[in-house]
Amino acid sequence: MEPRFDLMTNELGAKIAKRVYNVAVLIEKSPLPKATQDLVMLRASQINGCGFCVDYHTKDAAVAGEAAVRINLVAAWRESTVFTDAERAALALAEEGTRIADAHHGVSDETWAQVRKHYDGDQIAALVSLIAMINATNRLNVIVRLPGGSYQPGQFASMAN
Repeated sequence: MEPRFDLMTNELGAKIAKRVYNVAVLIEKSPLPKATQDLVMLRASQINGCGFCVDYHTKDAAVAGEAAVRINLVAAWRESTVFTDAERAALALAEEGTRIADAHHGVSDETWAQVRKHYDGDQIAALVSLIAMINATNRLNVIVRLPGGSYQPGQFASMAN
């Protein structure tokens, strides 16, 4: 599969990508646990069918020390025993926030209550922003048909301010 368009070789596309990446860096430095961030980005990317982002976040999670069993079970997190209650709340929020267009009614009060139970204000700000940003990134990559398989951990580090 060949990409339809290379955003990184387009002057405006590269500027936009750099800004999106720098928002991601800010969220990564937040008090939201890195493991939770990786799980949420992977789950949203799976739902959105973004091969590049599934590749990216699977590899980054593995390099960060995430257990293979947890990476492999993200798609079936509800039927798995390897996630904490806090991670389950974040994954539920990621799914509900990602599936807004799938005749879903947004984020349920039950999910929101679980998120509030497990995360403080800064962590919630990071989590909500993370879900919005990974969905935007997934859509950019799916539209231009960026394939998965070629990502190398750390390959975008030079984009950080």
